[in-house]
Amino acid sequence: MILETAPLQIKPGQTAAFEAAFAVAQNIIASMSGYLGHELQRCIEDDHQYLLLVRWEKLEDHTIGFRQSSQYQEWRKLLHHFYDPFPTVLHYAATELPKS
Repeated sequence: MILETAPLQIKPGQTAAFEAAFAVAQNIIASMSGYLGHELQRCIEDDHQYLLLVRWEKLEDHTIGFRQSSQYQEWRKLLHHFYDPFPTVLHYAATELPKS
């Protein structure tokens, strides 16, 4: 499982519109092959900051399957104009830690 993280800084005065657009956009990402789930968290200290977490079966489900799909173009239209600056997306994989 791969965890995609995207810190989202939303333009001032746009959080309600962003949340409404995300309510639509989340159906797009949820329909993609390899999608396992997502969360959108809103920051307590800065109400214009969100953290998007998306779980994928493998990295390529996000980087190729989603990002190169026609559905991604609709996602972009719905959400990308809310971001300032544009988010840096990172991917994480679980580590095996030795038991003590």
